[in-house]
Amino acid sequence: MALPVLFGANVDPVWRQPDAPLRQARAAERLGLDLVTVQDHPYQSAFYDTWTLVTYLVASTERVTLVPTVSSLPLRPPAVLAKSAASLDLLSGGRIQLGLGAGAFWEAIEAMGGPRRDRKEAVDALAEAVTVVRAMWSGERSVRTTGRYYALSGVHPGPRPGPGLGLWLGAYGPRTLALTGARADGWLPSHAYLGLDRLGDAVRRIDDAAAGAGRDPAGIRKVYNVSGVIGGADRGAFHGPLSRWRDDVVTSITEHGMNGIVFWPGDDHERQLEIFAEELVPLVREDLATAQAE
Repeated sequence: MALPVLFGANVDPVWRQPDAPLRQARAAERLGLDLVTVQDHPYQSAFYDTWTLVTYLVASTERVTLVPTVSSLPLRPPAVLAKSAASLDLLSGGRIQLGLGAGAFWEAIEAMGGPRRDRKEAVDALAEAVTVVRAMWSGERSVRTTGRYYALSGVHPGPRPGPGLGLWLGAYGPRTLALTGARADGWLPSHAYLGLDRLGDAVRRIDDAAAGAGRDPAGIRKVYNVSGVIGGADRGAFHGPLSRWRDDVVTSITEHGMNGIVFWPGDDHERQLEIFAEELVPLVREDLATAQAE
């Protein structure tokens, strides 16, 4: 069953303007957007701690869903992360999704006391973390998992989250895309790292893995992070006038199978967010309705 298309906005976790994240999150909610995402780089001195900020934003809004994009696994033990997400899911009435990534910027991670992993190790650790998260959300009295990086040895998990809490992975390589299709609830790629020319192939890898695991590919949430400024000269995908953005967003949905778009304003956040929500999103919804009717 196909999922409805969601639209959202990124909020940077900067602390030098203490009120900016909350102001922007509330603006996204007021404008009718579905999601607010917050990037997670604990080693970045200019950023608040993402999970602390996400909790604050959930408590200070009423409707919008918050998503860390994506939690840095090497610095966040998956069992504790799963418990944090489950707790916030229940406390917020289901307004949280757990975004999770294998890690990046390894020197910075190591400088903060985390492990340095090569690509294979990082993916192996992510797969083990998925097992741990699922076990922690299972509602079982006692759970055990095995793994080189993460394991559970008879822990009593809880609380059990609601059915809407999902595990969304930031994935780009063949193994992580396959892992997403086989075992995750959602996918959070960014245009900066996965352009429209390669998006379709990545979606096919996810869908093939889902079908191979006996899952419905259409049931996986696929959210495309797009950054830029709406307006000015046409300088390529997601850079230019409203008409260019309209074409690119519709293409990512109708031709490449995405069912979520999150806007990262490159400048003048408040005004750009208004243009996105009040001008671009209605045009895209109109095009999608027309395409569905044909």
